[in-house]
Formats: sequence, structure tokens, C-alpha cells
Amino acid sequence: MTQAQAHFDDEEDALIASGPWHADAAAALPNLAGKTVRILDGAGVTQLDTNGAWLLLAAARPQASDPMPELRAFQPQHLAVLNLVAEHCAATAAQPAPHPEGVLEFTGRGAMAVWGHVVGLLDFVGRLYLELAALMGSPGRWRWREFGAQVRDVFVGAIPIVIGMLFLLGVVFAYLLGDQAQQYGASIFVVDGLLLAVLREVSPVIVAVLVAGRTGAAITAQIGTMKVTEEIDAITTLGLSPLAVLVIPRMVALLLALPLLVFIGDIAGMAGGMLVVQGQLDISPSMFMDRVTSVLDLKTLLVGLGKAPVFAIFIALIACRMGLAVTRDARSVGANTTSTVVQSLVAIIILNALFAVMFVRLDI
Repeated sequence: MTQAQAHFDDEEDALIASGPWHADAAAALPNLAGKTVRILDGAGVTQLDTNGAWLLLAAARPQASDPMPELRAFQPQHLAVLNLVAEHCAATAAQPAPHPEGVLEFTGRGAMAVWGHVVGLLDFVGRLYLELAALMGSPGRWRWREFGAQVRDVFVGAIPIVIGMLFLLGVVFAYLLGDQAQQYGASIFVVDGLLLAVLREVSPVIVAVLVAGRTGAAITAQIGTMKVTEEIDAITTLGLSPLAVLVIPRMVALLLALPLLVFIGDIAGMAGGMLVVQGQLDISPSMFMDRVTSVLDLKTLLVGLGKAPVFAIFIALIACRMGLAVTRDARSVGANTTSTVVQSLVAIIILNALFAVMFVRLDI
């Protein structure tokens, strides 16, 4: 079998190659240290691929700044391969070297990404408002079956995990408060602190976080998968609006389910606290409930429940927008699902902080 060969002609400063030139022909190259190749002769080359072309060009001009040698006696198809590889090498050499990203550049890039999400969310809200206005004028277009399916998934499916999580958090809060209250003989006030913590802060925030991680991610994955499989294009082709078919039923289901889940979480948290104070502080369930009825303010309950619809709207907006923003590849589905959870958690924390400041200012 013919092997690749090459030798250097000192008289013409020519590198003369012959035989088949592929990736395994590197051993055929002569030692060209201290020599300048002015001519690359390929009269004897029988085969040439991009690997072989790169070997010959790299031997003829080891540095990108070296002049291009004269390509002599190559067959037309081999000459085309050499020119293609030479153009690619020149383009690669022209690219600037990557530089490490500084703090300001990283901060600016993050700020622009956040601004992009804000603008995208505002645009989505505007389009959703127009679709809602159209639905109000045509109630027959409402997707009741889809709405019922979403209520089942969002509400019924989340009840066990909400009860379990809030019950355990009620146990933890009651135990920690009771351990401190015992030192000052104020055991009965554990009920007051438990009610205030669970009803105003713990239950709405934890339930919103659970829904964002469970339902928000699922909504983005569902809509994103429909985008990849072109089901949303099919919906549009049928003359239907993806916002009316996919987004609005999910948003209304979340708007209805989240306050109910928060209320269930309130009851579970109180039940966990009741169990702890009975064993730790010897406060019977009847004493616990008497204290609840005497100190529970309707305002405290409504504050926690009032946060839930706002959390629900933002979770639904973020989840649906990121689902519709998926491009036609599976990686985008995963990236947007992750982004939905992160954005929803950040939104919940920011909104809860704003609520805290607002309620203090309003003395609520």
C-alpha cells in the first residue's frame, strides 16, 4: 500500500509531497527546522483530505504570520481543499484572544439579563391583557375542561406536600419558641408567636415556594415541550390563541389554588404547633384553641391569604412566559424550566419584603 512521502528541495526551497495524505501522514514530514518553505509541490499527491491539507500547510508555515507558500502542481480538487483549510486557519488566527471577564462586565451582563426578563414580562402581560379582554367579550371561548384539569394538578396534587411541610415547620417553630418561653414562664405566649409566624409569613411564603418549584416548573416544561413538538404551532394554525388555550387556564387555576393551599398550610402549621406545646409545655388542645380564639385577629389571617394571589400571578406569568420562550431544542426546555424556578423564588422574596415594608408603614 502506497504511503505518504515528503522531502525538502534545498535548491527551490520546496516541500515536495506524494502519496495519500491523511491524518496518519504526520510521520512522513521531514525536519524543516530553520528552513523556509516557499513552494508546496503536490504533483505526486494521490489523495488529500482536510487533515492532510492541514499537516502540509502547518509544516510549510508554522507561524500564522509566515507567508503563504506557492501551491504548485496540485490537482484541482486537492487545491480546493488546501484553499479551504488555509481560509479557515486565517479566520481562526484573526479572532481576538479571549480575555477574562471583569467584575464590571459580569455585573453589566447580569443587569442586562435581568432587564431583558423585565421587558419580556411586561410585553407578555400586555399581550395577556388583550387576550383577557377578548375572552371577557366572548365567554364561550373559555377552556373549562383545561381549567378543571389544571385545578386538579395545581391544587389537589399539592395538598399532601403542603400539609407535610407546614406541619413540620409548625413543630419546629413551636419547639424553638417553647424552649425560650419556658425560661421566662411565658409558655402560653408560644401560641401567639406561632400564629403570627405561621399565618403572616411562613405559610404564604413556603407554599408559594413549593408551588413555584412544583407547578411553575411543570408549566414551563409542559408548554416548552409543546413548543418543541410544534403543538403550539398547530393550535395557532387552527385559529386558536395559545394564551387562551394554555396560559389563562393555568393562571386562573393558580390564582384560585394558592390561597386555598395557604389556608390548608395555616391549619397544618397550627396542628404541628399544637402537638408540640401539648408535650413540651403541657398546654392541652382545648387551652391551645381557647388562646387561638382569643388572640387570633382576622387581620393576621387576611394578611397571609392576601399575599397568595399576588404570588400566584407572578409564578404563573413567569412560568408561562418562559415556556413560550423555549426554542426548538430539548436543552432550552431544561434551561427555561430552571430559569422559571429561580425567577419565581426571587420574585417571591422581593414581593414578601415589599409586603413587609408596606404593612409596617400602614400599621397592619
